[in-house]
Amino acid sequence: MQLQNSEKHDLYHISPGLLKLNSDIIAEKGRNMNIILGITGGIAAYKSAELLRLIVKRGVGVEVVMTEAATRFIAPLTMQTLSGKPVRTWDDMAHIDLSRQADAILIAPATADFIAKLSHGLADDLLSTLCLARNCPLFLAPAMNRQMWDNPATRRNLAQIEKDGVHIIGPESGIQACGETGTGRMSEPDEIASGIFSSLSPKFMSGKRILVTAGPTLEAIDPVRAITNLSSGKMGYAIAQAGIDSGAEVTLVSGPTCLHPPLGAKFLPVTSAKEMFGAVMTNILGIDIFVSVAAVSDYRVANPSAFKIKKNGRLILELEPNPDILLEVANLPNPPFCVGFAAETDHLEDHARAKLNGKNIPMLVGNLVQDAMGNDDNEITLFSASGSKKLPRATKTVLAVQLMKEIAGALS
Repeated sequence: MQLQNSEKHDLYHISPGLLKLNSDIIAEKGRNMNIILGITGGIAAYKSAELLRLIVKRGVGVEVVMTEAATRFIAPLTMQTLSGKPVRTWDDMAHIDLSRQADAILIAPATADFIAKLSHGLADDLLSTLCLARNCPLFLAPAMNRQMWDNPATRRNLAQIEKDGVHIIGPESGIQACGETGTGRMSEPDEIASGIFSSLSPKFMSGKRILVTAGPTLEAIDPVRAITNLSSGKMGYAIAQAGIDSGAEVTLVSGPTCLHPPLGAKFLPVTSAKEMFGAVMTNILGIDIFVSVAAVSDYRVANPSAFKIKKNGRLILELEPNPDILLEVANLPNPPFCVGFAAETDHLEDHARAKLNGKNIPMLVGNLVQDAMGNDDNEITLFSASGSKKLPRATKTVLAVQLMKEIAGALS
């Protein structure tokens, strides 16, 4: 089954029963996912380093297996450093243990030669042997010249392996390394990673609709200056991705960030707190869970200038309060399950408890600014009426998955 264009965001909807069975096993055992990342000999192998980084960032164990040709395009030491494990190139019996431990095998890039091997059941190296000896899903991210992609032999080989249950991610169309333009470029690492995790993650949020706010807001002083904050948006985007991976329909309302929106989310970019309030209230109907992660400016300039203000001594700005988005949502007649965030510099528990009670919400996530703002990792504490629970320091991606599970538990 081939993923291209709009279909690539919905991989788990069209995957066979093996994927659901595999995700159920992962959930039942409560263990981390393990993936074999196979790399074959193509110029797109340089993208595999970023793909590996994205997979490891989610707390997944990765075994890297490279063909001999792949080692000529990217050094095994690079992949070993990123994975924290020795790279496999050939081991007489390694395929037995690796295939039993893996939840999925991902080949990226997958060359025309390797696809041909798979279609005919050939196994003359460790990676092709692993593919034959597996009892887990197999994903391929093809990468080749446009004419090789369109060649009848390649099309026949692809049709055969798809019939055998192999999942194809991409490829994309664009400028290729050879200078030609057409279909055959390997999909971008973030798209491949999103497709894999959307497929393999347990769908405990299936049927739920989640609205997440993320990032900072920006309040204009004049056309070139503004009041804002240091929020990167990383936590909110990670929560949106965790919601998608767990099967929910996700809407992400975001202030200005440098991040790419998660694939599959309904993305609503805004600038000011008033714009964010409008976007939230317009889309809140039918939402089951509202996660207010955005660092919304408490105040805005009462009378922003239409022209650039020239430097001329002291400048006094009159500020007025912005709407309290979380409070407004929590006070709706039939509010969704509301999760607030509190970023504090001191007395975290006191301030978090005050906000939890003041907003009258069931759950609040608290953290210290110095631990989180702009970082890739964080240490958070969950507060509710029944007590508190500290989640140890981890990447924001991992924490987002844990938070999604905590929300699901609170709803059950």
